[in-house]
Amino acid sequence: MKSGKVLLVEDNPDEEELARIAFRRAGLDSDDVVVAHDGQEAVDYLFGSGAFSGRDVSQTPKVVFLDINMPKMNGLEVLKRIKSNEATALIPTVILTSSDELSDQISGYRFGANSYVRKALDFKEFIENIILMRHYWIDVNCTPTEKSSRP
Repeated sequence: MKSGKVLLVEDNPDEEELARIAFRRAGLDSDDVVVAHDGQEAVDYLFGSGAFSGRDVSQTPKVVFLDINMPKMNGLEVLKRIKSNEATALIPTVILTSSDELSDQISGYRFGANSYVRKALDFKEFIENIILMRHYWIDVNCTPTEKSSRP
C-alpha cells in the first residue's frame, strides 16, 4: 500500500541527503518523498503555482517536514501559509530544524505546527528520529484529509 507523499522542505543539500537516507531506512520509497529546497518552492508545490502549476493540489502530502531557516521564505512564513489556507490547513506540519531558539518554538506552535523536532546532531539518532516520525505521521496518525478505508 502506498504510504502517501512526504514533503521535506530543506535547503541544505547535506541534510537533505541525510533525510533521504533516513526515509529510505524507514521504508519510504524515493517516489514518496518530495523535496522543496526553499520556502517559496514549498508554497509553489502545495498550491500548484510557479514550477508546479498544473499539479493536482488535491493530492496533498500526508505530512510536511519543514526547516525554519531557509532562503526566499522562511519556514515560519511557510507554516503560516499552510495553516491559513483551507485546502492545506489540516496537513500535519512538523518543524524539523536545528534551531533551539525558544522564540522559534513558540512561534512554530502559535502558527499551527503539529510538532517541533530538533535535528539530532548524531547520525544514528537522526535516523532513529526520522524512523519514529515516519511511523507516527504515516502509519499511526489519522488526519481528516484522508479518505477512510472503512466501509
